[in-house]
Amino acid sequence: MDTEARIPERDRAAPEQGVERSRSAFSGVLAGLTRRRAVLAGLAGALGVVLFANFVLQPFLIPSRSMEPTLAVGDRVLVNKLAYRFGNEPRRGDLVVFDGTGSFVRERAGADPLGEALHGAAAALGLAEPAETDFVKRVVGVGGDDVVCCDADGRITVNGEPVHEPYLHPGDAPSTVPFKTVVPLGTLWVMGDHRSQSRDSRDHLGSPGGGMVPVEKVIGRAEWIGWPLSRWGRPGGSGGGHG
Repeated sequence: MDTEARIPERDRAAPEQGVERSRSAFSGVLAGLTRRRAVLAGLAGALGVVLFANFVLQPFLIPSRSMEPTLAVGDRVLVNKLAYRFGNEPRRGDLVVFDGTGSFVRERAGADPLGEALHGAAAALGLAEPAETDFVKRVVGVGGDDVVCCDADGRITVNGEPVHEPYLHPGDAPSTVPFKTVVPLGTLWVMGDHRSQSRDSRDHLGSPGGGMVPVEKVIGRAEWIGWPLSRWGRPGGSGGGHG
């Protein structure tokens, strides 16, 4: 007589099923933690990119023809937001991005803070057009400069010296609008490279501020064309000198 207790098959399998359930539960927990970590890592990465764009290097989408041929519609330029920190000032010939509120456009009331924040985040990543108050232009005169158009040869002069402008759009005159102005300290006189298509300091001579852009409103300097790849590199005509 076989006195050894026989373990029913269902009892024999029960411990194995328990282990499998434990393993499955552990795998589910591990997968959940992995997904959470991936989501958190993605959010942290996106936040890092936005913060980097807001404080260091921001993509800026070119929406108009005002800076042709230097910058074309659809170009994404990288704007160095630290260029004018730590005592540095914009110089003649620099390509600057600035907030034109109060100089090129009027102050707006009743704006939607949430909408502006979302648009600002998209613009900071170069995924949306910049705010309607943001502009990119070339610095022609800095504080204290006497800027005049034009001399006998049709050139703009700064402090009596003609400005060499190889970056001008082919066929454009330096300006068809005569002007004479002294740039107040702490401000800039700015113009587009495609003069016939640019609304710039010339168009705001009669506005408050006389078309001058306060240096404190400058967001940064356009350093690089990052997209499209066919135009990758530093913008042409970064200099603009006398003579």
